[in-house]
Amino acid sequence: MKKIIVAPVGDYMDDLFVGIREFATEKVILLTPKKRIKDAQDAKEALDKFKIPTKIVHIGDHVWEEMFKEIANIRKVEGDGIMINVSTGDRDSRCAATSAAFVNGLKAFSISDNQAMMLPVLKFSYYKLLTDKKMEILKILYNDKTCCSSLDELSKKTRMSLPLLSYHINGTTKSQGLKQMELVSSMEEKGKIKVNLTFLGRMLIKGYIE
Repeated sequence: MKKIIVAPVGDYMDDLFVGIREFATEKVILLTPKKRIKDAQDAKEALDKFKIPTKIVHIGDHVWEEMFKEIANIRKVEGDGIMINVSTGDRDSRCAATSAAFVNGLKAFSISDNQAMMLPVLKFSYYKLLTDKKMEILKILYNDKTCCSSLDELSKKTRMSLPLLSYHINGTTKSQGLKQMELVSSMEEKGKIKVNLTFLGRMLIKGYIE
């Protein structure tokens, strides 16, 4: 079965062609920052010679968030038949593409010694692990930019008792909390515990993580 190869455009574009050699390719989608448009166009011209359709998708300056967003969009359109070549980009886009593939359970590979190496696939869904109460906490932290300077404030916003709120944030030995899932972080300021969404937490609420 032919694959749709998704690749960030960056410093190691030769690795794009190694991936195509290793995997029967139906189409290539290049995720391209503004400064790499010419590199993307050059790659597209080279792929045209092999009669491989190529789509160039422009990404903005916020590489991490844009990478998560576009990979999520591509998955919605193309389904699970995509593979992500994480080797082609620069340092940031390679890391972002790897992380986006990992948390979405997508197949990804890197190139080493001129050969493709499959990366492990994470086989769980954050949404299956999140209860309604945990989702409510995440949504409040995302929607209310002034929240929350303390657990007391977050407790009032969520209408949860402090022990219940602490349970959902910190978890137990038998149940993962939001901090263990790396969806929120906490820090002490002036004797109060402040809770913030992490990058993964924001991406999940935006729908960029399956």
